[in-house]
Amino acid sequence: MAMSEVESARARPFAIWTIGFRPFFLMAGVWSAVALAGWIAMLAMGLTLPSRFDPLTWHIHEMLFGFVLAVIAGFLLTAIPNWTDRAPISGLPLAALATLWLTGRVTCLVSTSIPLGLAAAIDLAFPFVLCGVVAREIIVGRNWRNMVMPVPLAVLGVADLLMYLELAGSSVPAGLGWRLALTAIIVLISVVGGRIVPSFTRNWLVKKNASRLPAEHGHIDSLALVTLHAGMIGWAIFPGIWPFGWLLLLAAALNLWRLGRWRGVAARAEPLLTVLHIGYLWVIVGAALLGVSMLTDHVPQVAAIHALTAGAIGTMTLGVMTRVSLGHTGRALTADRITTLIYLLVILAAIARVAAWDSGSSAMLIEVSAALWIGSFGLFALRYGPILVAPRVQPVDVERGK
Repeated sequence: MAMSEVESARARPFAIWTIGFRPFFLMAGVWSAVALAGWIAMLAMGLTLPSRFDPLTWHIHEMLFGFVLAVIAGFLLTAIPNWTDRAPISGLPLAALATLWLTGRVTCLVSTSIPLGLAAAIDLAFPFVLCGVVAREIIVGRNWRNMVMPVPLAVLGVADLLMYLELAGSSVPAGLGWRLALTAIIVLISVVGGRIVPSFTRNWLVKKNASRLPAEHGHIDSLALVTLHAGMIGWAIFPGIWPFGWLLLLAAALNLWRLGRWRGVAARAEPLLTVLHIGYLWVIVGAALLGVSMLTDHVPQVAAIHALTAGAIGTMTLGVMTRVSLGHTGRALTADRITTLIYLLVILAAIARVAAWDSGSSAMLIEVSAALWIGSFGLFALRYGPILVAPRVQPVDVERGK
């Protein structure tokens, strides 16, 4: 494969530009920690940024369209060559994509000094260009099974546009942009997670000669996805329509059944696998809490939102970033103590943030959660940064999801 030719070029001084996960995972890890630290500083000390977004909206925007979109870019630009048997985007084109992402972050940060239309155009360039690149690679590679993958990217681009239109005073429903973005990300996690989590678990259990393996994709999986996607889309567009709350509760139950079929308990000895199962469990918890928040005042929406963001997104992104970084650089697919600590910190961060809504010490729990999150992603950058910039260590076969 062309991928192996690129990744095995040990003599290259800039290995970071050989394949997508290298620059984008590194930037995602650093920006996640830095952006959250900035948000907490603004929250605690009343600081402001030279951004047109208020501090809370900037925090939401940069976690969704900065951090998460970088992770998605790194994952897709690495997975697509496996799907299509085409050479990965590398060299100057990859550097140009990374520069486009970075320019968007700087522009959003200092947007008060730039005309709003120009700031929006610069920031919106990355999701739409990435969508075009992904679509082109899949079409040229005739990989029709994954033709759906550009759709969440296009939705994220539209969602980002809606945030800017709301900022400009257009008649956009309040919060529609970020709700739509979160929905697109959860849809992507549920689809991709349904491929890689049981597949990677099956590979590990086969090596352990286990007699029971994860179930193949079936009607339960399809029904679980349909209900989850419909419930999330309904909430994004019509957050006040209570029947979508019941649909989300049904989706949570079906996805819990789905997760149980993946044999996560049997693979609990390997943190690299366990974290993926926990990440999907957070999707279920978040959907359930979101459903309850639409039906009653006993659970605030903020708890559900952070179960989906700090919980599902935080845990799943770190699980994927660490696994891909190890496997695609020729290292053993097993978690060392530092990697396990990275997982533990992000899980505790999510628990603390969700628990903050029902506590007399909510401000303290928010700060504790932020410290744990910053520690987790900061540790990822420190531990995996040298791996991401260094050449491949040995020619090990790359593990593939379905």
